[in-house]
Amino acid sequence: MKILTLIVHTNVQQTLSNLLRSIGQVSGFTFTHVEGHGIEIEKDGFLAAHDNAVGYIPRIRTDLLLQDTDVVTVLQAVSAAEVGISGEGFYWVTPVEAGGHL
Repeated sequence: MKILTLIVHTNVQQTLSNLLRSIGQVSGFTFTHVEGHGIEIEKDGFLAAHDNAVGYIPRIRTDLLLQDTDVVTVLQAVSAAEVGISGEGFYWVTPVEAGGHL
């Protein structure tokens, strides 16, 4: 099993949610609001001047627990979709040693 983590701008949360629900390999996902701080210049009219000055970028982190063989399929679906994240999002894949329900 793998965890696919996606980091995207908050503006695409609903669109990404709809897309992930339509992908058969995705049985569920979690959204977490995060703040991006980096050298990117964000052109977002909703950000305060202070936020722009310190490099704050509102983002959503999405974690998906997937079968190893499904990671590439899901990444391709997200990359190909018109959800406004092309070139704007980040992802990484991490192995899962164990998982289950509590």
